[in-house]
Amino acid sequence: LAQLEGSPRPAPDRWVAVRHLVEQALAEARPLSSGRHEIVAQHAEEVELAGSSTELQSALGNLVTNAVRYTPVGGRIEVRWVVRPDGSGCFEVSDTGPGIAREHLSRLTERFYRVDGGRSRESGGTGLGLSIVKHVMQRHAGEIQIESEPGQGSTFRLVFPSSRVRFVSAAIDAPID
Repeated sequence: LAQLEGSPRPAPDRWVAVRHLVEQALAEARPLSSGRHEIVAQHAEEVELAGSSTELQSALGNLVTNAVRYTPVGGRIEVRWVVRPDGSGCFEVSDTGPGIAREHLSRLTERFYRVDGGRSRESGGTGLGLSIVKHVMQRHAGEIQIESEPGQGSTFRLVFPSSRVRFVSAAIDAPID
């Protein structure tokens, strides 16, 4: 977190494939789950995000591994990439976990904030994950949105402005004259 706060903003002209970010997040989540959850992903092959690959992976990875840690055995975790009508884009990480009471939602991205201190100690972690996600999103001119209800699971969204989203067309092999 200190490193994020002390470093320059990510360059707006360095592009990272959304597919790559999703694949890396799943590569972290699946071993952590050890087959105890159904983990599914949807993403567009031809979309890229402008920014720091390391920071973007950290943000998405935090959300996906949190979903694994807090979703009971047999639960479902979905990772989606959505391009909105205004050209902005977002990662959505949804789970069928226990959900979070409304009074906690606005504080989840605070440093060291824990909904249930005992539960967090059991599952590991420092209480900084969502604070790091918030800082990464701010550095990428985006935001984190959280929806949750007790007993209904949670959805975390990382929303990026259209200026940081681009479609990449597949290269077409043309004959050389």
